[in-house]
Amino acid sequence: MLAFSRLDRGRRLTIRARAKVNLGLEVLGRRPDGYHELLTCLSAIDLADRVRLEATGEGIEVACDAPGVPAGPDNLAWRAAELLRRATGTQAGGRIGIAKAIPVAAGLGGGSADAAAVLVGLNRLWGTGLDGTHLHALAVALGMDVPFFLGTGPALAAGRGERLRRVRAGRGVPLVVVNPGFPLATREVYGRLEPGDMSRGSRVRALVRALPGGPRAIAPRLVNGLEAAASRLWSGLDGVKAALVEAGALGAVMSGSGPTVIGIAPSPAAARAIAAALADRRWRVWVARTVAGPALSVVRSAGPHGAGAGSGSTWGVAKR
Repeated sequence: MLAFSRLDRGRRLTIRARAKVNLGLEVLGRRPDGYHELLTCLSAIDLADRVRLEATGEGIEVACDAPGVPAGPDNLAWRAAELLRRATGTQAGGRIGIAKAIPVAAGLGGGSADAAAVLVGLNRLWGTGLDGTHLHALAVALGMDVPFFLGTGPALAAGRGERLRRVRAGRGVPLVVVNPGFPLATREVYGRLEPGDMSRGSRVRALVRALPGGPRAIAPRLVNGLEAAASRLWSGLDGVKAALVEAGALGAVMSGSGPTVIGIAPSPAAARAIAAALADRRWRVWVARTVAGPALSVVRSAGPHGAGAGSGSTWGVAKR
């Protein structure tokens, strides 16, 4: 369940919504409903959006500092607020301000993280009182990654991502995150899957068993069953992976449906050196690490008169 301090009960919240990476992902097959059955290992990383929430009298307003991000029903955060309103029958409104650090349509779950922040934050600010089970159900309705962001740490996700099991991981794994600077639509990647891209999940399970062993145990077991499909849309994927390894990464893999690629570094210093070696490429590059705890945390809250509180507290809703 959510854990808020007494001072986190005003009309405003700012939530840090961290990105996720898929250290392992296998596509098991196509389901009768048209979606694909997945098995994936997810972890939050310390690259994060900030979602500012304010309870208002009526209506839903979204503002985002990233160019091209919609402000209405096409925005997943807007849909999260509207879904919560309909599910609870509240007439309350909310202002949602999103400061983006996570690139859009990059395989890092930025939109899903923001939507999860809206669900839990407005549930608190509006006093609608939904418990973890009900919030999880709303997250499933919003999309395959959203349930993970309500959780308490690294997880093995099955189905469309809605069946989650917390997994044991070691200390934060140093990463170099490379984004080529353009979006790749999830629907298009899944649309390019071929029967030979399917597998049985054994590689993801092996990766999960290796997580406590750290970077050198994890790197040889990285897997993403969507890479072949993504390569049919973007021929540069293998080149990014190769560049990371040549610069010193122990291994590299595409995250989610791409196009972002993550490289596993042996140490934080090595991650910085790898990033520096890639500085002359026309890519966006970050040094990051995996996070053992929740993807969402309260940065700041304020009551009706602006009193700040709650800096740095974390919480999550772990289901299944």
